[in-house]
Amino acid sequence: MTAVRDRAPARLPAGGGRARFRHLLAAEWIKLWSLRSTSWVLGAGALTVIGINANSAASNADRLAHQRLPSEPPPGFPARPELLFDPLHTAFVDPAWQLLMVIAATVGGIAVFGEYTSGLIRTTFTAVPDRRAVITAKATVVSAVMLALGAFVAGTSFGVTQTLLREYGGLSLGDPGALRAVAAAALLAPLCALVGMAVGAVVRHAAGSIVAAVALLLLIPALLRGERYRWVKEIGNAMPLSAWERLVTNPEKAHGLGAFPLSITEAWIVYGAWSTVAVAVALFVVRRRDV
Repeated sequence: MTAVRDRAPARLPAGGGRARFRHLLAAEWIKLWSLRSTSWVLGAGALTVIGINANSAASNADRLAHQRLPSEPPPGFPARPELLFDPLHTAFVDPAWQLLMVIAATVGGIAVFGEYTSGLIRTTFTAVPDRRAVITAKATVVSAVMLALGAFVAGTSFGVTQTLLREYGGLSLGDPGALRAVAAAALLAPLCALVGMAVGAVVRHAAGSIVAAVALLLLIPALLRGERYRWVKEIGNAMPLSAWERLVTNPEKAHGLGAFPLSITEAWIVYGAWSTVAVAVALFVVRRRDV
């Protein structure tokens, strides 16, 4: 297979390069959706994430309804509970979006290691010796599908939760931090899918790739939460989970971020850096290693 890898890709007629890449995109689209599990996993995952967030909003609305105090409490009496409540957080409950991260990383990993475990990768690289084009097409299709999924889940979660909380400070997209939070949540899915692709290209084993992706995206950030040592917190800040948490934080609650917090700009840089490095790793590994 080394000879296949090193062979120069066939030349296309002038003006045919774009059509050929469209063919690769179509092929990767078919591969992704040829598995029935893809639609089931994405559909069930989306509904689960939305359901968790909606349940959180409904529970909080019920709690606030029973705890509501008079509009003008006497001096020294604590403020109304709804004034201390953060409605934005209910649209981005940590367990729900961590589940979406796992789903996205798994689908991204399957797009790569699935072909290696089935042996289809040999046929793919024989038909298209340009491995960079194949991985670029995979990354494009997976990113587009996950972006659509992330946008749907983020937009629906925000709309449903804020509707349920409309009497308790529910927000609109025009409120400070709301649009940024929805955008960050939508982009989290393609980001994690690209990370899953990179891990799948390196590990090339189903169980190993999924475990490694979960460890990288969720377990390692959990170990870097401490604030005793700045270098530990700084490493933790460079993880996608930390960047997402910063971007979905209500600006009015930013004072509670603790020591050495990420800035908004730094959080977006983390998003971009992880996406870029993930694609670069997948391209490098697939191009250099034998099938």
